[in-house]
Amino acid sequence: MSSNSQFLLKTLFLLFIFPLVNARSIKSTLHKTTELDESLTYLWPLPSQFTFGNDTLTVDPNLSIVFTGNVGGSVIVKEAFERYKKIIFKHGSKSGDFFDVTQLTVIVHSDNDELQLGVDESYSLLVTKSNEHSIIGEVSIEANSIYGALRGLETMSQLCIFDYGVKTVQIHKAPWFIQDKPRFAYRGLLLDTSRHYLPIEIIKQIIESMSYTKLNVLHWHIIDEESFPLEVPSYPNLWKGSYTKWERYTVEDAYEIVDFAKMRGINVMAEVDVPGHAESWGAGYPDLWPSPSCKEPLDVSKNYTFDVIAGILADMRKIFPFEFFHLGGDEVNTTCWTTTPHIKQWLQDHNMTSKDAYEYFVLRAQEIAISHNWTPVNWEETFNTFPSKLNPQTVVHNWLRGGVCQEAVAKGFRCIYSNQGFWYLDHLDVPWDKVYYTEPLEGIKSISEQKLLLGGEACMWGETADASDVQQTIWPRAAAVAERLWSDKEATSSTNTTSAALQRLEYFRCLLTRRGVPAAPVTNFYARRPPLGPGSCYEQ
Repeated sequence: MSSNSQFLLKTLFLLFIFPLVNARSIKSTLHKTTELDESLTYLWPLPSQFTFGNDTLTVDPNLSIVFTGNVGGSVIVKEAFERYKKIIFKHGSKSGDFFDVTQLTVIVHSDNDELQLGVDESYSLLVTKSNEHSIIGEVSIEANSIYGALRGLETMSQLCIFDYGVKTVQIHKAPWFIQDKPRFAYRGLLLDTSRHYLPIEIIKQIIESMSYTKLNVLHWHIIDEESFPLEVPSYPNLWKGSYTKWERYTVEDAYEIVDFAKMRGINVMAEVDVPGHAESWGAGYPDLWPSPSCKEPLDVSKNYTFDVIAGILADMRKIFPFEFFHLGGDEVNTTCWTTTPHIKQWLQDHNMTSKDAYEYFVLRAQEIAISHNWTPVNWEETFNTFPSKLNPQTVVHNWLRGGVCQEAVAKGFRCIYSNQGFWYLDHLDVPWDKVYYTEPLEGIKSISEQKLLLGGEACMWGETADASDVQQTIWPRAAAVAERLWSDKEATSSTNTTSAALQRLEYFRCLLTRRGVPAAPVTNFYARRPPLGPGSCYEQ
């Protein structure tokens, strides 16, 4: 063996083998039984108000549901109850014994199942032990809407814990009284299916896991410059821009996703990003490109471009009932407009600069969306460039820099917060605590302006995420966003030291994994990395 070979082997051993052996030996000396801090409330997101006691109640595996109020046995609530029963009792449980809790009463004061921004998601949850007035315990959820009832069911499911010793589901710290409501109306997660195609089942799994954190908007970034996977009946060649003919979404697929989300109290906001990020459109309709050699942004000089946009939005309006539609508008490099002869001539004829043409394109697209009874959402560049020209209905979506929402609400616009330095989940080096302690209302003091801050969303951009790793990239950091958007700020600040918040988030991450969600460890230096060695889920 040469000296070079010996050096290489020694280097490989020091870099790769020794750390693994060393980690294994260190871990083996640290093995211990993990004890949870019983002073903490292991509910995520933390309810706005709650009290609890010291009793432990057993829950009947044949738990039944009784509806009162105006709901009349909502299909949405009934199906949610059956889903949660499978989660709560997935281990099975002893039968034939006496159980403290045998029935869940659900009181809902409206049977309206319309799901839009601002629907009432508040609920109260009562868990009591039997007393001289009743021989059985009681669990009841009361809500003004069926979607509030869904949020209450999630909280109840987190209270139910399987005791392996007695093989029974129990509720600890009873009696519970919880009054809860969201801090912000808009609590979103962006999912990018253009950079990598995500199968329908993966999208459904992500929507299901969103419901566990009470997130309520899936921002579906379906299309971008890399691929156009969605079927558009009015322009059937558009999805020639998909990667392959097997990586596409039919109209029926899109309907299925929207319906699946609604059953979990989640709106789907679609995005068609124009005029940039649209090179893939030309695979089916090359006339949309400025030229075969300069393919982006879309050709601003042709009415045909806006006919195609109108056709896409008309078809999508049949699928997406949510009141918001995202029109993108970010990262528009207008070089193709100023270097392509026919567009350059058009600009001269209309006495426009390329900046004027950008404004013209965005505003015309907004008019199309508004004509379909949609509220337009645009990335912040549109606001940064021509704020006084935007339609007053516009919702500004912050991502690029700090202070944008503060500026937007001061001018009377509504805003969604997604600052890339904290809430872009593809930024793997942003730790959980920076995500958790980010405050969307920073710098916004006026109550009237605070009301214009609709909420925020975590953004899962797909350049380095596909079906193999997208869920462990989303979770658990998106759960940190979810609690910031749902829970009362004072409650999470005064009762949640960083240590306590970390323990609660680690517990919730383990809850996700028990429910089949491949959530990554909380504190690994880079998000989505697997564990470094053996150990408890609760000590990551």
